[in-house]
Amino acid sequence: MTSVEEPARPGERIRDAARTRAEILDVATREFARAGYDGARVDEIAARTSTTKRMIYYYFGGKERLFTAVLERAYGVIREAEQQLDVDHLDPVAAIRRLAEVTFDHHERHPDFIRLVSIENIHGAEHIRASEELGRMGSPALDVIRRILAAGQESGLFTADVDAVDLHAMISSFCFFRVSNRHTFGALFGRDLVAPDRREHYRAMLGDMVIAYLTAERATD
Repeated sequence: MTSVEEPARPGERIRDAARTRAEILDVATREFARAGYDGARVDEIAARTSTTKRMIYYYFGGKERLFTAVLERAYGVIREAEQQLDVDHLDPVAAIRRLAEVTFDHHERHPDFIRLVSIENIHGAEHIRASEELGRMGSPALDVIRRILAAGQESGLFTADVDAVDLHAMISSFCFFRVSNRHTFGALFGRDLVAPDRREHYRAMLGDMVIAYLTAERATD
């Protein structure tokens, strides 16, 4: 007597689909970061997963949509970290330093994110512009920065004309450059920007720069 295998239950199918999608995105993230959008191949991504090219197209509808999904997840990780940031109990100086540290730590831990963003900039942000999810995502960090700036301005610690978007760009640019330009900077100047023995130096330097900018006296006309 042969046994008949029971069909997967709906909940199991959902979990299996979620695991398959996650595996595809993990592999696709590494492949796009390694080879770029033009160089990455869906065949190669399929070969490195436990699924097939046909299933990748089933879940994502093609290479372009797969790359967009990779970007959506990558940005979602940092947005989640920003949403979990609790600095309301800190004074404005400590709060903005903590925000800078969170960005510093995230960029250091996710070099593939840096490469993906660089690739998307090469393509004129066309995938981000076409993504409704990324358009809705925004940046929770901006809301946090605005609250901190308001508290700092009210207390007289921060300059009144500081813009949250400019400050976000200032923090992100240092954190991004440190990872994205590690190799060229090292070749030109003989210094590894992500060397473990200098990590705390750069982490503190970022906070010092931001605080100096926020508390500097502005020249008047």
